[in-house]
Amino acid sequence: MRSHMITHGVERAGARAMMRAVGFTDEDFEKPIVAIANTWTDAMPCNCHLRDLAQLVREGIREAGGVPVEFNTIAINDGMSMGTQAMKASLISREVIADSIELTAFGYQFDALVALVACDKTIPGGAMGVIRAGVPAMVLYGGSIAPGQWAGRELNIVDVYEAIGAHAAGKISYEELQQIERHAIPGPGACGGQYTANTMAMALEVLGLSPMGYNAIPAILPEKSEATREAGRRFMEVVRAGRTPRDFLTKTSFHNAIAAVVATGGSTNAVLHLIAIAKEVGIDISIDDFDAISRRTPIIADLKPWGKYLAWSLYKAGGTKLVVKKLIDAGLIDGSALTVTGETLAEAVADATEAPGQPVVYDPAKPLKPHGGLVILRGSLAPDGAVLKIAGTEQLYFRGRARVFDNEEAAIQAVLGKEIQPGDVVVIRYEGPKGGPGMREMLQVTAAIVGEGLGQDVALVTDGRFSGGTRGLMIGHVAPEAAVGGPIALLRDGDMITIDVEGRRLDVEVPAEELEARRAQWTPPAPRFTHGVFARYAALVTSASEGAVLRDR
Repeated sequence: MRSHMITHGVERAGARAMMRAVGFTDEDFEKPIVAIANTWTDAMPCNCHLRDLAQLVREGIREAGGVPVEFNTIAINDGMSMGTQAMKASLISREVIADSIELTAFGYQFDALVALVACDKTIPGGAMGVIRAGVPAMVLYGGSIAPGQWAGRELNIVDVYEAIGAHAAGKISYEELQQIERHAIPGPGACGGQYTANTMAMALEVLGLSPMGYNAIPAILPEKSEATREAGRRFMEVVRAGRTPRDFLTKTSFHNAIAAVVATGGSTNAVLHLIAIAKEVGIDISIDDFDAISRRTPIIADLKPWGKYLAWSLYKAGGTKLVVKKLIDAGLIDGSALTVTGETLAEAVADATEAPGQPVVYDPAKPLKPHGGLVILRGSLAPDGAVLKIAGTEQLYFRGRARVFDNEEAAIQAVLGKEIQPGDVVVIRYEGPKGGPGMREMLQVTAAIVGEGLGQDVALVTDGRFSGGTRGLMIGHVAPEAAVGGPIALLRDGDMITIDVEGRRLDVEVPAEELEARRAQWTPPAPRFTHGVFARYAALVTSASEGAVLRDR
């Protein structure tokens, strides 16, 4: 076993002495050491219950003959930092999580890894870290939150942000906004719609990195506990088989995951994260794969933010297993792909059940929409691509005048100050991976636009990104970004922008020679950070079209 480098031999007596101090016995030195990389924090609801789940995983591992140990890594909450400078830390945390898992696994020479994840960036960060470790590994998701309840409504975090816009527009009172705030988040679990956390949790089940059906179980349901203990027990079979993520992750696995994302109207962040995870196993996934798969994959799940139901209802309907089985049966997902347990995907969903009369998951032959939820746009404003979640809008064409802002704060003040009018295209730039740095999410702006009743009359274009809770004609990940001189840096107020979804175009109606004249006058902005992690990230990060990963050199 790999851990024998630390535990075996006369010269390792010092290491064994230290391990005895934390509870190791003579027998334990002959067993696989399985580390649990926990993203627990009690600073937010998404991850606050992961200590409890870690204990259950430990019990399952111990019962099946392993020696569990636990270490922690970081977690940044997107919902809490939204609309502030703190959001710059979110995407950067994905890299720190992956790095910390890789470093700790190497530093202790653990034999296997389980990553416990919940809030958005912990999911891809956990996946990237355990893949790098090169040992048997799986990822367990803490589960979705229960819906909030108030005045006969089901609530979630997006309702709070949209209520801010509605209050600014005079549509609701401050007292109603307070009631929504107080009732939207009832306890542990990640944000409740098919937002980034639940999108990526589903994607990892389909990839095979998580046990099929586990991630879909909501955080507070009693069956989560036994499923967690059983996951620990079953993982020891994976450890004894020596099966690492590189043994079963293939391009087919990633295409399957993309299909599940677009079939459920999932988050645009899946584009960044699946490309980044694929790079860890040397698989080339591009933004164009998302567009091609979305064209041929219908939407079959009626989920918020654009639909009616939360992840809680999806689980009650039949969960991820039901979605995947329907997609396999329709020939939209390849069921022969392998998973962490050694089963094929088709075998893993063979026991899927469908609640009688459930309204959430549709037959692919009679879908909600004939195409998937994500499209990739290119054009004079986004030569390297941009991402739109078409599930959140019925608009296929928009032409409007640019209202240009060099940061998110200026844009939100304009929206809340009622300076944005129908026909405007709100442009938020210098918020890309390098320029932000960190590529902030824009949920506060997009939700305020929707909350003010402008969702059908205003578009938004940014080199930043969006929360999975965003809906409307909101285009993100514009590449090249403004900080490196992309065309978005050359826009001026009043420029006409056209969005042609069917043509997959995002263009600015400014002659090429005029853009070149503007480019001659443009100078790169000074870095917003000159020291520390933010400066290092800005120096090393790649384009959003390449997953916003860090260059190795």
